[in-house]
Amino acid sequence: MIRRADLDQIFRKPGPMVVNAQAVPTAQQLQAQQAQDATRRELAKRQSRKPTDKNIPDGAEEITIGDGVQRYRQLREVERTLDATMMRKKLDIQDSVTRTQTPRYGTMRIWISNTADNQPWQSSGMDPDAFDFDSDSQATYRVKIQGRLLDEDFDLGLTEPEEYDGEGAKEKDLNTMEQDGEDQAKKLKTKKRPKMFSHFFKSITIDLDRPKSLQPDGFTQIEWKRPEGPNNPNMPPNASPEANFSCLEFERKGDENINITINLQRYENPDRFRLSKPLAELLDTDEDDRAGVMMGIWEYVKAMGLQEDDDNRKIICDARLKAIFNTETLFFPYLPNAIVPHLLPLPALQLPYTIRVDKAYISPPLELGIVPSAPTIFDIQVALEDPLRPIMATMFRSKEYMDTLQTISTFDEQLALIVQAIAQAKAKHAFFTSMSKDPVNFVKRWISSQRRDLEVILGEATRGGGEDGVGEEWRRGGKDGVWGSEVARESVSLWLARQKAH
Repeated sequence: MIRRADLDQIFRKPGPMVVNAQAVPTAQQLQAQQAQDATRRELAKRQSRKPTDKNIPDGAEEITIGDGVQRYRQLREVERTLDATMMRKKLDIQDSVTRTQTPRYGTMRIWISNTADNQPWQSSGMDPDAFDFDSDSQATYRVKIQGRLLDEDFDLGLTEPEEYDGEGAKEKDLNTMEQDGEDQAKKLKTKKRPKMFSHFFKSITIDLDRPKSLQPDGFTQIEWKRPEGPNNPNMPPNASPEANFSCLEFERKGDENINITINLQRYENPDRFRLSKPLAELLDTDEDDRAGVMMGIWEYVKAMGLQEDDDNRKIICDARLKAIFNTETLFFPYLPNAIVPHLLPLPALQLPYTIRVDKAYISPPLELGIVPSAPTIFDIQVALEDPLRPIMATMFRSKEYMDTLQTISTFDEQLALIVQAIAQAKAKHAFFTSMSKDPVNFVKRWISSQRRDLEVILGEATRGGGEDGVGEEWRRGGKDGVWGSEVARESVSLWLARQKAH
């Protein structure tokens, strides 16, 4: 009797082949990689062969007509001074931006208002104080949240955000100011606001003070998060419309007044944190960034003399540091990880608001002189960008700056080639001048020097010997002499090959 297990063993099909996870490159890929490596090595070799010396050799002014050499050297001295000054200023600016920066804050004014549509008192003329039991009601409300940074240089004296846009005054405002002069109108029209409302916050969360079961759409929270940029998640992606807006609007169903809380999570670069209580007491501040915390602890350690004598990187914790890090000693390179538990997210700014759909707010009687859907206004503090940062970015990352660097690099290469040609011309001038003064002795010295070079090539030069080659074999020519030997040919070929390689 044949068992089922035996049948399975007999008719079992081969399993799938296990392929190595690491793909083996093909011959074409290896050839392409080798070609790229060869091209890279050739470019590096060419770059290393390029002359870099831009200093005219000494003595060139003696054989040059005019004072061109002296003027060139004066220009080189001016260039060195200018380069040193520019580098020092650049380092000073970078140090001011990165190390000694002081947080700057501005006042942002936020307007919150809402409108309502298809409310019972609007569609059917129902008493505004009555309750509508219709479950299929299409009543909606629309909330608008607008924010603008108050700028003393751009103050139109307006109380409503709709009276001007983010780029300047509207045409109707400019027309009213024509009597004050065209210059003022042009100034307002060309005034730009670099940042929008969304640029100052990481996230905006709106919590509705009502259970989900009582909401017609089942939502009790609305959230917006700052989208991450393609290169740097800390920078706003200006090409994305979700990250650039000055007005946030949302629409929901509802026919009753409802309280909401708008939570604004501030955006700061670099990120600032709320410090734990013992760390805040040590640094005497409630908020700071990572660099500020590190610098504050380091200054405290130096002021209290808590560095170990044998290793300055080792910190001996006193009572205040023990309360923070819970250890006797701390290695300073480990400090960035040690402060992480004491850096807490900044609390969100909370703005309370009541969404009103009643007639007294949406459509008040004209005789009362009340503005329909009057906004609720809040003033909050937001972090402002250091004005040096965009200037630095414009100076050192713009296309014009890169083109200028490329032009200067091209001029430097041309100058190095010219200086090299001048050095070669000077060497030729010295050669022919020396030969013209005493041709016989010059030719003798030159032949002796060439003979000495051949001795060095053949490895037959004696230590401490003079340049005059002695021996009868050096005086004989032809195939039987030293000059026609195979060793001389190979040595000369090797010497020439080395010269080409360098």
